[in-house]
Amino acid sequence: MSSLNSLTALLQESGAQFRIYDMGRHIKKIGPQLFAQIERGQKKYPSPYLHHAWLALLLWNPKQKSQNVVWFLKFPLDEQGHLVQAVRDDFINRLMININQMLQSADLNEAEDALKDNPFSFTPDQEKMAMFHAITHREIGAEKSQYYPACQEYYAGKSGWENWHNLGLQGIAEVAVNIEENQILLLQHFNSVPEQPLIALCTCLEHVDIGHKLATIIQQKLQQSINQRQPDIALCTALLRATQAAPGNQSRTAAVKLVLESSIAVSAEVLSTIAIKASEQLKDPKILQLYLEKLAVGEAGQQGFSRILADLMFSEELRRDILQAFRQADRSAELSLAIGHMFGTKL
Repeated sequence: MSSLNSLTALLQESGAQFRIYDMGRHIKKIGPQLFAQIERGQKKYPSPYLHHAWLALLLWNPKQKSQNVVWFLKFPLDEQGHLVQAVRDDFINRLMININQMLQSADLNEAEDALKDNPFSFTPDQEKMAMFHAITHREIGAEKSQYYPACQEYYAGKSGWENWHNLGLQGIAEVAVNIEENQILLLQHFNSVPEQPLIALCTCLEHVDIGHKLATIIQQKLQQSINQRQPDIALCTALLRATQAAPGNQSRTAAVKLVLESSIAVSAEVLSTIAIKASEQLKDPKILQLYLEKLAVGEAGQQGFSRILADLMFSEELRRDILQAFRQADRSAELSLAIGHMFGTKL
């Protein structure tokens, strides 16, 4: 392998400090040793989403932390979940055309154009972008945004609950990332926050680690929302996402079970949220069986059933569990029919 024939070598050669993050189902750091093993095909990509590895590479000047660059990259995975080597090599070859400016320049910001017109780059949605910046700015010691003080005051109940329209998403993300200095105020005021700013907060909280007390309040709010005469699906799914930041798997599983045993379980949005944001809980055989039954009769229909399971079954562990669940003798006629249509046979 030549000196610049891997992303790891290229990043090391740049002279910049760097960190690598998974941007698929959740924002999670990937250690450099693990990433090097993934590159060499020694390890499968740990969190595939839609058959791809979704990556963010953060590079910064160690002498000037405000000088940083982010590359968002999307690479296809093979059937075993490994990075496709030919695609990685193609990316590096394309990048090398522009990379000299980064290696020769003292200004790291010039590397921003290195991915220009690169087919492997992508742009995260606003929510993930805000959360990514909040996480990385904290980790490299950069200052919080101008939006943070107003958002912190808002969730502390100091600026009037009706005054949420001008809150910056970046500030809300920073409230979540700096959870240790905001958790007490959130415990006090969580149930008073109006729906829209509460949804925005919950979709940020899913990427951090919250304490038992806050997790309990979120799950109680989820229960209350489900029990409404006409549950708000957007609020319920946001609360469900936030419960997956709870410490301990038991609490996270309980939240998924709560939703699957409720009237909103057949909602296409709910079922896709569980598949994307709570797939770890589907490793519990009882939860998985309940999920499959709801998916078979869900609003997403046969197409949704097949697409969601195709994505879940890309994980070797979940594929094994799902195929085993398919063989359960006590499965419903509806589930048997959906399985048959998925595989083009009648079971």
